[in-house]
Order: sequence, then structure tokens, then C-alpha cells
Amino acid sequence: MMTSVFVGTSVDGFIARRNGTYDFLSVGENEPHGYDEFIASVDALVIGRKTFETVLAFPEWPYGERQVVVLSSQPLDFSTVRGGRIEQMSGAPSEICSRLSARAFKHIYVDGGITVQGFLRAGLIQRITITRVPVLIGDGIPLFGLLPHDVQLRHIATKTYADGMVKTEYEVISQLRADSR
Repeated sequence: MMTSVFVGTSVDGFIARRNGTYDFLSVGENEPHGYDEFIASVDALVIGRKTFETVLAFPEWPYGERQVVVLSSQPLDFSTVRGGRIEQMSGAPSEICSRLSARAFKHIYVDGGITVQGFLRAGLIQRITITRVPVLIGDGIPLFGLLPHDVQLRHIATKTYADGMVKTEYEVISQLRADSR
């Protein structure tokens, strides 16, 4: 099973402001930047509770009929989700991946800062696509946070856009422990 991250950040690496808003990411929302092609390859999403709450405020459920797993140890209300296939899970990232793999999902999209960080620390992300918007916000919620060891990446492709966005795709090739350096 492939697990991927597809995310927008400020040039200084933040996915949102400290208060959770991400207004700075709207720079290129009218220019196609590969999200539609990416999401077409995904059959399930794993998102954190905060990401779920953010998505609930959107005018439409953005994931169609794809299976969405929301990670939370607290009970969640899914009654306002229209047309989506959604469920709640909790547990370690490896447990979540095992459960989804057993259900024959082939490509999982992992989204949400804490969720991405947990799956990356567990060595469960194979592909990362980062679209940087041309803004520095100075402070906010970092995409990666602290890592216990190096994560080696192989560059796949980089594309620039007229509005200044830069999309870079990486394959995770190894995770070197700090004590092996």
C-alpha cells in the first residue's frame, strides 16, 4: 500500500498560521497544480481531527466517495457530512496502515500536520509532494516538526507556476537513525 502526502506550505515551511488559518495558501487556488490528478489516484484518506474540523467548514465535502478515516481518540460527530464515506480510528500509525491494508486499499493520502508527522516518524510515508506558495509567514504550524532521525528523499520532479508556486515531488528512500550518522 502506498502512503502519500500532498500539501501546500509557505516558503518557510508552515502549513498554517498558529491559529490554524491557512489564508496564505490561496495564492494559486485558481491555477491547476496537480491536486486533481493526485486525488484521482487515491482510494482512501487518513486525516487528523483538526483537519476534519477544517474540512467540515468547506461548502462541499471535498473527497467524494473516497473512504476517509479521521484519527481521534475522542468521539466525533459525522452527521453533517453529506455524501462521504467516513469513519473514525485511533491507534499507532502502523496499526492504522495494517487495518487499511487488510481492507485492500492501494493508495492512502495522509493529511494534517500532526498526522503527517506521526506517519513520517513511523516510516510509513513513501511519497511527499510539497507545493510552496511565495510567501514567508515567519511563524505557524510546521509541516514536519521534529524528527528523531534523518529522512532521506529522492527528488522526482519540480514544477514552477506563473503565480510563483513551486511544486516538488519526493520519494522517501530511507530513514537514517541519528545514531548511525
